[in-house]
Amino acid sequence: MQNPRSSSVLEYALAVVALARPVVDAVSRKDRDLASQLRRALSSICLNLAEGFGCSGGNARLRFQTAQGSLREAHAAIRVAVAWGHVSLHAAEPVLDALNRLGGRVFGLVRR
Repeated sequence: MQNPRSSSVLEYALAVVALARPVVDAVSRKDRDLASQLRRALSSICLNLAEGFGCSGGNARLRFQTAQGSLREAHAAIRVAVAWGHVSLHAAEPVLDALNRLGGRVFGLVRR
């Protein structure tokens, strides 16, 4: 059963995925492998958060840490896509900012 806090974090993570969709689509047109890895990392954030909220104790912390690692991977993948010129920094900035905000919330889950 989800509590309001878990629902809020998960809903925000899903909103970040929706925000990232155009960036992932743009990357996919230039580099399918990078887009696939980015897609998997974004999905992993949501799935591991959901799993963490369904666990207790150390298992929950492990899932939240995995979500945090996937978040960092997604962030790096977008920065790599910008570096390769697959997407502009202007297009990527809102997604990077949203990932940073989500990262703060996930960090709080890992620390508790």
